[in-house]
Amino acid sequence: MGLTTMITDLGLVRLLQLVSPALPIGMYSYSQGLERAVEDGWIGNERQAGEWIAGILERCQTRTDLPCLSRLYDAWAEGDVASVERWSIHLLACRETSELRAEDRQSGQALVRLLVGLSVERAEAWIRHPSATLATGFSLAAVSWKIPKFEALLGYLWSWLENQVLCAVKLVPLGQAAGQRLLSQLAEHLPERVKTALDLSDNEIGGSAFGLALASSRHEVQYSRLFRS
Repeated sequence: MGLTTMITDLGLVRLLQLVSPALPIGMYSYSQGLERAVEDGWIGNERQAGEWIAGILERCQTRTDLPCLSRLYDAWAEGDVASVERWSIHLLACRETSELRAEDRQSGQALVRLLVGLSVERAEAWIRHPSATLATGFSLAAVSWKIPKFEALLGYLWSWLENQVLCAVKLVPLGQAAGQRLLSQLAEHLPERVKTALDLSDNEIGGSAFGLALASSRHEVQYSRLFRS
């Protein structure tokens, strides 16, 4: 399924279901270090929130999450369970703190449990699988629901972006209009980020942001907090 594959009406509806904030997998409870960044005064306004989110989008999502998601998609499509496990483990190994690894496992297993309830084949074996990640379940759903790869990656990235902006709206805090401005500005770059991710070779996968790793590690011992990461 290449970039030219057209999404069907039903595929689009399924994609919207998959990326909806109403999906009961608990993503609203994770800020991915943003809460600590606000606590430490690194982020205090709309511009700084946009710079933080854009940096993680470019250095982490584009260079790690999306290319791994692409390979997981291919592995599910080809029925290659060994490759599914390999790329799931690879993605977890790229998480730089214990709470980021826990977030990926917990959200991934929550999504897999939901997919079992939606009669998605092959999901049940991953309910308690230690290597299950959000990308593992998301890619399985995308393949099972015949969502083309490009649209699946774009939807995954949009879901991540929307959650980050919602966290910023609550934490900075920002007004709803500021949140919509951030979404509009940052969303312009999503298709290009997906194209970049799809062009990366296996050896080029990997990227990090020191600020994210530091904020996440400090968040793990933060005394009072709203979010789990």
